[in-house]
Amino acid sequence: MRPMRSFGGGGGGMGLPGLETMASKLAVALVAGSVLFHLTKAQSGGLLLLFPDLVFRGLYLWQPVTYAFIEASPIGIIFGAIITWSIGGYLESIWGGKRLLMVALGIAVSAGLVTSLLAMFVPGATVQAYTGGNVMTSVLWVAYGLTIGRGQTNFWGLPLSGNALAGIGAGFVVLSAVTQGWQSQVPDLLGLCMVFAYVRGANPRRLWLHLQHWRLQRQLKGRSKHLQVVRHDRPDRDQYLN
Repeated sequence: MRPMRSFGGGGGGMGLPGLETMASKLAVALVAGSVLFHLTKAQSGGLLLLFPDLVFRGLYLWQPVTYAFIEASPIGIIFGAIITWSIGGYLESIWGGKRLLMVALGIAVSAGLVTSLLAMFVPGATVQAYTGGNVMTSVLWVAYGLTIGRGQTNFWGLPLSGNALAGIGAGFVVLSAVTQGWQSQVPDLLGLCMVFAYVRGANPRRLWLHLQHWRLQRQLKGRSKHLQVVRHDRPDRDQYLN
């Protein structure tokens, strides 16, 4: 039986990792990026945000990365850092730091790039600018819940399964899309789809293995067409003897 894990108080507490971990570095980067954005937005015009119309047309190619470390409100900064540090620490303990970085930052960046592509080909599908700290924290939240699966966790003193916790994290994004308009949550919605696919098995390594298997099967099938079967009912001839 899996031990009960806690999230948001109760049980064994958050169990925050040390500052040398990848999770803590992502949390510190989220706070630093958010503070830097708010200190410089009057001078820079908020160019650290994701402006989907500018990423490819204006070659603002850094924005899908920088927006992932920006939260708009003090509450968002504080809780985003706590979620990244605590949940990221748990995922890092079972995945390792490189995989955590690939999932947390990689999915947030990918969602930003796809959002920018939508802005180019589907007018009106996006809003003017996005912050992405909420994308990264939502991805980690849902990944944490799906990784636990049917095992038990603790959400603010309420015991529930990991799948239910993942549903709560996704529910926040869906509710925001309902109340604020789905265009305001495009990177978040894309991030949810990507992390669900990743945790359920559609990760790059597994897809590459499937591709290699498919190529091998095609090669073997192509070679088999050139093989000939020797009939056993033919009379023995010297040409078949070694």
